[in-house]
Amino acid sequence: MDWSALWLSLRLGAFTVLFLLPIALFAGRALAYSDRAGKSVAEAVVALPLVLPPTVLGYYLLVAFGAASPLGSLWQDAFGRTLVFSFDGLLLASILVNLPFAIQPAQRAFEAIPQDVREAAACCGMTPWQAVLRVELPLAWPGLLTGLVLSFAHTLGEFGVVLMVGGSVPGETRTAAIAIYDRVQAFDEAAAGRMSMVLLALSLLTTGLAFALSRRTGRRRP
Repeated sequence: MDWSALWLSLRLGAFTVLFLLPIALFAGRALAYSDRAGKSVAEAVVALPLVLPPTVLGYYLLVAFGAASPLGSLWQDAFGRTLVFSFDGLLLASILVNLPFAIQPAQRAFEAIPQDVREAAACCGMTPWQAVLRVELPLAWPGLLTGLVLSFAHTLGEFGVVLMVGGSVPGETRTAAIAIYDRVQAFDEAAAGRMSMVLLALSLLTTGLAFALSRRTGRRRP
């Protein structure tokens, strides 16, 4: 069992969820309440990682993060290391890939809040921020948590983008999914089987939690 690869996957998933929480909150709420003409375009951009092949998405991220790109060059000048084939680049790629998993459940949760509930909060003299913190967020929290759980589970199993952007650097970008692939390539089926079983158990646990939260959110719908 490659414990360092498993620990790296768990750390990557935890940091991904941490950064996605504010993004899902603000973007999900904005999409839920927006009626602008560009809403459909914004929703399509958010959903793009769901329909693009991982190798295509990974290729574009690899180009965007490369040393010849503005972002890659700026990062190397600021931190003295490349963005590709590093944990930092892997984390940034993971955040981008998981945007639909985090934002879409949050959007649906905010959409499920009845309009009269928000209007009642305003009539009670609450400021917009007070209404968000004391009314909307408690109601939408199951949807937000569902998106974060799904993002964590997806991060554990992500392979194509991880391989393209991070490669297989031990202790840096070699996640559990990559380690399983390496063990299969080395014909070490026993080690690959053990690692696959651990990921299967973690995925079942997290997706089961996500479905439980989704049912709770569904019961809140008017």
